[in-house]
Amino acid sequence: MFHIVDMKKWERSDHFKYYTEQLKCGYSVTANLDITLFKKSLNKNGLKFYPSFIYCVSFNINSMKEFKIRLKENHQLVIYDIVHPNYTIFHNDDHTFSDMWSEYTQDFYKFYDNYRQDMKKYSGLKGVKIKPNQPPNFYCISCVPWLNFTGYSTYTSSTEPALMPIITYGKYHEENGKWLMPFTVTISHAAADGYHVSKLINNIQKTINKFDL
Repeated sequence: MFHIVDMKKWERSDHFKYYTEQLKCGYSVTANLDITLFKKSLNKNGLKFYPSFIYCVSFNINSMKEFKIRLKENHQLVIYDIVHPNYTIFHNDDHTFSDMWSEYTQDFYKFYDNYRQDMKKYSGLKGVKIKPNQPPNFYCISCVPWLNFTGYSTYTSSTEPALMPIITYGKYHEENGKWLMPFTVTISHAAADGYHVSKLINNIQKTINKFDL
């Protein structure tokens, strides 16, 4: 479900018009997340990192309307009630990857089970899109586990603004007794400003700090 944005009442209407008509730009922000407490909690509870982290990111993206804005085919601007994660799977045998999505729910264990069932059913398939019926209300999250990067930028040649957030995170490393992980958000300036991306990243840090089930 979604609701249509009333451009006359929306506080970002001028910003959206400016960044879609005059200065069509997007940007990427990279910051280190401290995953020390998160790793400890996962180890204690016997949980996998990838689906647990996807949940934490999805929880916070779904808590902010700026990251649920999409432009439909009729150029109608909408804000979805829920957006679902579209994540990547790496194939070790031929070094290709596949996209897959799982249904998001605020219930962690339900989402974790959704992920496990999807992996069981689709992870052995090859191709860019391996799970059918991808909904329009999704966002992208992927991992570059081979590299501890300091910056990451995703480029698209589309003439439409990239309102959907693209999340990329990398290899974590130990530094002064803490485990740090690079985390990047790429988004159109029409959808979100530095304030919103900073809030998202800070909120994700708070979520993984207190992640103890």
